[in-house]
Amino acid sequence: MNLKRMTLGCGLLAIVTMVLSGCTLNVSREADGSLWVEATVPEEDLETELEAAIADPLVRALAADLRDGTIFVTAERDRVTGEGTDTVTFRLDLGVSDGHLTATVSDLQVNGVAVQEERVAAWNERIATRLTRAGQRHPNSTLQAVAVGDDVLTMTWRIETRRSGGD
Repeated sequence: MNLKRMTLGCGLLAIVTMVLSGCTLNVSREADGSLWVEATVPEEDLETELEAAIADPLVRALAADLRDGTIFVTAERDRVTGEGTDTVTFRLDLGVSDGHLTATVSDLQVNGVAVQEERVAAWNERIATRLTRAGQRHPNSTLQAVAVGDDVLTMTWRIETRRSGGD
């Protein structure tokens, strides 16, 4: 009965997650009872998450180009004075460290001029947090892999269940 209820619960969770987030999920069960979940985030949804992570109301027209393991981002930023816009560009590399998503922003420039490291460090943390929330929907999950390419971000999670020794 518990296994049937848990399987139904996971299925409902997957459907709700796909509907609400735009992610596509593939779920498989291992022999030990744990689940492997592959979440794919399309380029358009990634752009929305990046805008939210940057958390700058002056940034608009953000575009992410996913190519061979790297995300190249371009955006327009209105000037605080209201007189014109600036072009913001950066490279975003995603990885996995100790079961958590890492985000590394590099080559952050405004109109071709490098931006201070403090801002880059803050963006790294906010982006990793937002993208983790976008792909992770279970508290007992551990990120196993992340891949960027073909206009999609793919994150693979292992979810512990009661049967596999998790909570």
